[in-house]
Amino acid sequence: MLPKSHHLLLAGLLLFFVGMQFRLVESFTLNERSSRFVATQLGDGLARQAYWQNTPLRKVVQPPRWLGLALMSTGAVLTFKSVSMYRSE
Repeated sequence: MLPKSHHLLLAGLLLFFVGMQFRLVESFTLNERSSRFVATQLGDGLARQAYWQNTPLRKVVQPPRWLGLALMSTGAVLTFKSVSMYRSE
């Protein structure tokens, strides 16, 4: 079994790179299947309207700008913590 420092390193790097992705991309366009799922979960009336009109439903998700920075900073802290745990063992 891997030590906990390796788990923290993996989680930190993953969060950091996901945060970079959120900083580089302005918006995400979901396909029809996932757009319908999100619309039904949120109770959005667009799903019923698109279903009856047979028009494709494509939802655009625009994550807030601060989300990328928050994920990057959390990932950096976890990565540095895992490196310090590795050296102290």
